[in-house]
Amino acid sequence: MKVLNPEHIRKLMIFSNSSPYAALLGMKVVEVDLGSCKVEMEVKEKHLNPYGGIHGGVYESLLDTATFWAIYGQLDEGDGLTTVDLKADLLSTVSEGTLTVEARAIKVGRTICIAEGTIKDQNGKLLTHGTSKLMVIKNRDIDMGKKLEALGIKELPPKFLEV
Repeated sequence: MKVLNPEHIRKLMIFSNSSPYAALLGMKVVEVDLGSCKVEMEVKEKHLNPYGGIHGGVYESLLDTATFWAIYGQLDEGDGLTTVDLKADLLSTVSEGTLTVEARAIKVGRTICIAEGTIKDQNGKLLTHGTSKLMVIKNRDIDMGKKLEALGIKELPPKFLEV
């Protein structure tokens, strides 16, 4: 039986959280497991629209990130993903506080995967619900070497462990 390698996931979260876009938004992937992911972000003034509420694009970015990583753990080693469609119901707005995004895989197919996610405020109020359709890219070899080295990571350990 295969299980996710915790060291792979730990280093992968460092890699993901260091991306320029993640840094721009201030979002952090805090948990990745088989079929689930959790992302957090502190709402800042830079996230607000002209009316003082969070911009809908921030919600969409958070959902896109969380649903991607919710599927990732169930893909074969070396396979990648790209978002084909993302739909979100923006139910309420905020102007401050911590957002928590929880996503889960609904269907992991050979070519198409479906995930859903929710965004809640620090009081547990549902702000957004969304679904994501992602396409599997088989044997997607991406050279992350230089980026990993810059983060002090010599290499990414195997994704799975045999138990």
